[in-house]
Amino acid sequence: MTIAATQVLPGPAWDELPGVEVLDAWPPPEPLPGVDVLVATVADVGAAELDLLPGLRLVANYGVGYDPVDVAACRERGVAVTNTPGVLDAAVADLTLALILACRRHVVAADGFVREGRWRSGWAQPELLGRDLAGATLGLVGLGRIGSAVARRAEAFDMRVVHHRRSDGLPLDELLSSSDVVSLHVPLTDETRGLISRERLALLRDGAALVNTARGAVVDEDALVDELASGRIAAGLDVFVDEPRVPERLLGLPNVVLTPHLASATVETREAMTRVLVENVLAFLRGEPPPNRVA
Repeated sequence: MTIAATQVLPGPAWDELPGVEVLDAWPPPEPLPGVDVLVATVADVGAAELDLLPGLRLVANYGVGYDPVDVAACRERGVAVTNTPGVLDAAVADLTLALILACRRHVVAADGFVREGRWRSGWAQPELLGRDLAGATLGLVGLGRIGSAVARRAEAFDMRVVHHRRSDGLPLDELLSSSDVVSLHVPLTDETRGLISRERLALLRDGAALVNTARGAVVDEDALVDELASGRIAAGLDVFVDEPRVPERLLGLPNVVLTPHLASATVETREAMTRVLVENVLAFLRGEPPPNRVA
């Protein structure tokens, strides 16, 4: 079988895949009928892309979120889809806490304050006064593996943690209106696309912070930019609707912390993700069910 990849993945497990062809471009400029397995890294795999790989049998997605892959189109063509769950929970939770701290304690603004030579006394200027985590309410939208890992870390900071999910917890509107920090931990689906709408953003308290390490399209991005531009709320954003494009208006705002979709970007986590992906592919090549098949 022929394996093609959109890029080389980190870690020693990568070398266990036989004869990987790393594509120069995605989507490929012409059909590749001999490719059986596609290793996809933040790559759109829809009907048009699948048409370029008519012999494809497996899409091995590098990441737990597989929304860039058109699962229905794959299913129609008999193409299996796998992902890499369970090994990035800690890294994503850690970055979530980093963004919460950065928002509540003005870490990025304070760094600029020092670098730009504006520190004039030994005491913090009033504009850098932050807010405590201890005693603040953290509202988690989604309480799966990553959300639960965030909850454990937040509780160690003496935050009060509440949550919303389909099966239990607070109603979403109540959570939004009663939390000091709201953190999003839901997959991007038809149900969650635009979940945090303009109307729901308006429910956030003055001074609240919204942290998103899930998917950009879970939030109405235009409405979020408007709220941030008003100065009423703050945000820590690792994901955006049209990556790598970031709304230009965000770039000059002091009340938003921006990171380039790096929640899982630690050496240990990325290597572990590669290991899970490789195990999926090797099982498929042996004719066995891949351990992390999602379609």
